[in-house]
Amino acid sequence: MVSVTIEQRIVVKLGKTATETYNLLKEVYGHEFLSRARVFEWFNRFQDGREDVEDNSRPGRPSTSKTNDNIETIGNLVRSDRQLSIRAIAETVGIDKECARQILHNNFNMKKVCAKMVPKILTFEQQEAHKNLCIDTLNAIENDPNLLERITTCDES
Repeated sequence: MVSVTIEQRIVVKLGKTATETYNLLKEVYGHEFLSRARVFEWFNRFQDGREDVEDNSRPGRPSTSKTNDNIETIGNLVRSDRQLSIRAIAETVGIDKECARQILHNNFNMKKVCAKMVPKILTFEQQEAHKNLCIDTLNAIENDPNLLERITTCDES
């Protein structure tokens, strides 16, 4: 099935003047006709020898910095130094900061916390370590009810 736009371009190609073609399209297609500028543009293209009524091909999706090499490089950088800023990572790899942030967030499930890149979800080993630490703390409190009274806390200032 031919689209309405292609049909109208074929009409432009028929050989009448641009103004006559525009008026004809307006009359036949009602509110769905090509604009005056598009009619004159296609009229000039056909006058210059163009035969095809289809649009020119365009390149596909825009290139992206989210390549496997960049993802691997960012993963290695973060594992070697979790205190790198997103800006430093982006400059090292040579990509946009937002792209670096998206790779960290989407591919490594990480977010920035207190100037460190940390996983948002704990691994099974980390969960086990936290669980064991909590169990040990609870056992210590059961054995010595005054344990919490001997802990001194303060703020960071």
